[in-house]
Amino acid sequence: MKTIKGPAIFLAQFMDSKRPFNTLEGMAKWAAGLGYKGVQIPTWDSNYFDLAKAAKTKDYCDEIRETVESNGLVITELSTHLQGQLVAVHPAYGHLFDGFAPKQFRGKDKERTQWAVSQLVMAAKASKNLGLKAHATFSGALMWHTVYPWPQRPSGLVDDGFKELARRWKPILDVFDKNGVDVCYEIHPGEDLHDGITFERFLKETGNHPRCNILYDPSHFLLQQLDYLQFIDFYHPRIKMFHVKDAEFNPTGRSGVYGGYQSWAERPGRFRSLGDGQIDFKGIFSKLTQYGFSGWAVMEWECCLKSPEQGAAEGAPFIERHIIQVAGKAFDDFAAAAKDPKLNKRILGI
Repeated sequence: MKTIKGPAIFLAQFMDSKRPFNTLEGMAKWAAGLGYKGVQIPTWDSNYFDLAKAAKTKDYCDEIRETVESNGLVITELSTHLQGQLVAVHPAYGHLFDGFAPKQFRGKDKERTQWAVSQLVMAAKASKNLGLKAHATFSGALMWHTVYPWPQRPSGLVDDGFKELARRWKPILDVFDKNGVDVCYEIHPGEDLHDGITFERFLKETGNHPRCNILYDPSHFLLQQLDYLQFIDFYHPRIKMFHVKDAEFNPTGRSGVYGGYQSWAERPGRFRSLGDGQIDFKGIFSKLTQYGFSGWAVMEWECCLKSPEQGAAEGAPFIERHIIQVAGKAFDDFAAAAKDPKLNKRILGI
């Protein structure tokens, strides 16, 4: 067993035009002041992190790393959530996701996809230049509009969908493999990889690719009413990243899992700041520790009620309290006897 590293914080939800959130250096100093030890960096805003430059030159990566480490932090991973989403976009969602791409690619599905793939390729190289071993992203979705099938899905549609999704991602996974970095898909509603079954189908279509792995975020599983603890039992060999995010689900006679098109504050299922929701983090940290997860516990803040500043301030000590310092010896070692093969045989009656 290994001790989980942390606490760390995902910076995406805190980026802002106001200080200290308008620069990577400012946010690093702010995060360190709250007790965080690592930062997960989004890559879609070059004002914070220039992905193209990071992929081309190690000198730039050394500068970024120095900016973070000078504040007593480390870079845990990079994220391409927005770019990964654009690897696979059904036309029904084209206008909604156009905002994730540069203006010159909006409304041009093929060009937008090519741009997204190039971003992932650069992310693999940038991760290697930074000495990172895992990367966070989304899978995108070609089938989400059929998730609750009415009319019924035509025969073979899902098989074809996963084959196409894997066809798009396999070359990207190969690039990450060449650079020694795991691709960790955040299993998330709205993505074709939104639960264990969908991840299994995709993994199979990639030929059980060694770089096809999971970013575990229990909040998305609670809102689907999926057993997020048993998920760890099933998929722990593929869990390489961990977002510590809370949520609650309080269905009524008027609304349930789908939320009735209500705002996040009004939905039965909603994200909360750490400790304010229903997630059993003691159980999660125990299982991840039991299975030897050695990655980072990274807070992701998406509360619909509490301010991001308060959520971030409360997040570091919350994670710190839940990290289990792995024991160096067994609790009953004091009663241990020296190894004696002859004695063992007598005890066994052999």
